[in-house]
Amino acid sequence: MKRVFIGVVAVVVAGALAWAYVPEVRTYFQHGEAGRPPLALEQPGNVVPTMPSLHPVLTRVSGAVVNISVQGTPPGAMNPLLQAPFFRHFFGTPETLPEQKSNSVGSGVIIDAKNGYILTNRHVIADASQIEVTLTDRRELEARLVGADPEMDIAVLKVDAADLTAMPVGDSGKLKTGDFVVALGNPFGLGQTATLGIVSALGRSGLGIEGYEDFIQTDASINPGNSGGALVDLTGSLIGINTAILSRTGGNIGIGFAIPANMAMRAAQQIIEHGAVQRGQIGVGIQDLTPELAEAMRIKAWSGALVSNVMRGSPAERSGLRAGDVISQVNDEAISSGTELRNRIGLMRPGEEVRLQVQRDGKPMDVTLALAARDQVADAGGLGDRFAGMSVTPIPDNHPLAGQTQGLYVQSVAPGSTAARAGISGGDVIVEVDRRPVESLDDLRQAETAASGRPMLVHIVRGSGSLFLAMP
Repeated sequence: MKRVFIGVVAVVVAGALAWAYVPEVRTYFQHGEAGRPPLALEQPGNVVPTMPSLHPVLTRVSGAVVNISVQGTPPGAMNPLLQAPFFRHFFGTPETLPEQKSNSVGSGVIIDAKNGYILTNRHVIADASQIEVTLTDRRELEARLVGADPEMDIAVLKVDAADLTAMPVGDSGKLKTGDFVVALGNPFGLGQTATLGIVSALGRSGLGIEGYEDFIQTDASINPGNSGGALVDLTGSLIGINTAILSRTGGNIGIGFAIPANMAMRAAQQIIEHGAVQRGQIGVGIQDLTPELAEAMRIKAWSGALVSNVMRGSPAERSGLRAGDVISQVNDEAISSGTELRNRIGLMRPGEEVRLQVQRDGKPMDVTLALAARDQVADAGGLGDRFAGMSVTPIPDNHPLAGQTQGLYVQSVAPGSTAARAGISGGDVIVEVDRRPVESLDDLRQAETAASGRPMLVHIVRGSGSLFLAMP
């Protein structure tokens, strides 16, 4: 016991001497190390240093985080008896079950106080007939939808109000694994809540949540209702939009995902300017370059995007790109994977000029091309009645089938059209018509002409399966 007492006294005396005679010790506790906050963020009365607190940060940014309440009428579920075109054709009854009113809650971030722009997730406001925003000062404002991008799950709202607080936007490109972050939002409709965590990983993709994925993974608690809320760093800057969680129960288990602020803001700027995100395309199918592929192809590159196919009439074909080329840089920035290439190109606009560094047969070469609009061949004009009202494009670069098969991606189908009645829907990929491969509008025209006066067999891929449809 005596030894313990003597030890305690020694520690106390040593600390007092260090405080009195070592300036660095006093400087650390009073001002913190260079680039780090002091341990005592607040010292009221200079009596006893207080514990570190995030209260000053939250005070600065909480006013920019809003609660979103949505009232809507989601599309009625398809009546199972009417899923077959036969029943829809002969019974002529409504194709969906009765509509039901729904209410949901989410979160948003004010990014422009002057103009009242709010950034959130698209799935927060999907099918909304009325959107209401509640500020931290309890003001309730009606919001209107400016536009949304379903492929990135981003939406922009606008409110008309004075004295709004916008959140400063940070550079998510500077994030590092292990950085502290705070998630702000409205979990379970409880009201604004803050949770602390770290950046668990960066560049998460392949999750199947969105078309364009480059997620920040964090263990800061994200729960239902947090969607669309802010992920901020310890300076109070927005570095991500909380979007999804990985959970078997629907609750938080420490694996949450946020869209990087750099991606979200580029999409938001396009939505504000154009009402939608206008994406350019190269016109190639791509896959990751693995060490095994690199060795088999006898090339020196160990990372990059491997071109698996080149679409006819695309900017890639006109620039001379070939299957087997490896794209390693875009505008002098390194590309490590096919996903990274899709994300980089997917945020560029049609007509924008892009410089690609390519390796072909182990030799470097530079390619410059102008991006084409993704709907460049989406105009189905000139087709007959069977395909009228259907919008198609080449299979998008970010589609799971890109580079794996040939076909045409169905963007949308007009309700009541022949294609819709036959069972074709948006998201399908038409791979064959009457047992012949389909790659272009010309292929559809030729097939339609050849099948004049008789039913036409259409082979489509939908999700992870495929099916045949008879088009009358």
